[in-house]
Amino acid sequence: EGEALYQKAKASDEAGKRSKAIDQYEKVADNYPFAPSAGIARFRQAELLEEEGEVLESFDAYQQFLQKYRGSGLYSKALAKQAQMAQSAANGKVKEGFTGLSVIGLKRKVSVHQTVDMLGKVRDNAPRSETSARAQFTIGELYQADFQSSKKFSKEDRDGSKAIAAYRKLVRDQPESKPAAEALFRVGVVLMEQADRGNRNQATLDLADEAFRDYLIQYPGHAKNPEARRLMASLKSKDLARSLEIAEFYDSAGQTESAKIYYGAVLKNSASGTAHDKAKARLKELGE
Repeated sequence: EGEALYQKAKASDEAGKRSKAIDQYEKVADNYPFAPSAGIARFRQAELLEEEGEVLESFDAYQQFLQKYRGSGLYSKALAKQAQMAQSAANGKVKEGFTGLSVIGLKRKVSVHQTVDMLGKVRDNAPRSETSARAQFTIGELYQADFQSSKKFSKEDRDGSKAIAAYRKLVRDQPESKPAAEALFRVGVVLMEQADRGNRNQATLDLADEAFRDYLIQYPGHAKNPEARRLMASLKSKDLARSLEIAEFYDSAGQTESAKIYYGAVLKNSASGTAHDKAKARLKELGE
């Protein structure tokens, strides 16, 4: 019965009756899973849905195929199709986040949450592979774009913590993979962005510095090494500016002893520069 229905589905497919073929292929795979052509039916259902722009439905059909027909000769092709589909959905979201433009050419908009779910399945379907590493990196990239977006197009990652967690997971699970070095570099970048957003406590700046140091130790010679060193230098400037800001706050409030402590910290951590000169001049005025 399953094979007979598969032949009907194939005939509908060849006749260009896509909707009917999709329904028939689905019935073969759902109702006759042990029929010889059941795997092919599920795969073709996924392909037709993809061609129709029904991304989520197609992805789910590929997922069902991958879970049930691991020995099929179409397994690698299905995995590649699924990965390509998830990356395509993510790329549109990432570009939307960084540029404010939506470039995703899909029939139905896919949310950040749905895209992350797709990428997670791709990662888990091919553990410890470059496909898996790329999927996990893209999850981090997607959350980072969401965090950076001025439009806040989904508000999935309000404070950057999900991006950091995703990047750290990749470095922890697959430290030798191609995107791991970039992922650890991005941890430092997101932490710096947290500080720029107003989370200027010393712990955030210290964590950013620590992430860059870890990156330089683990991945010496990576293309972003010079940029990491430049950002670490800017972190020191941010730290000095913060100390000077606190000193001036206490100074204006009449709490001169507290102000002296922070002015002194500026001098201790710098040999020259605007902050250094301001702190030195004010300490002199205060009799220090």
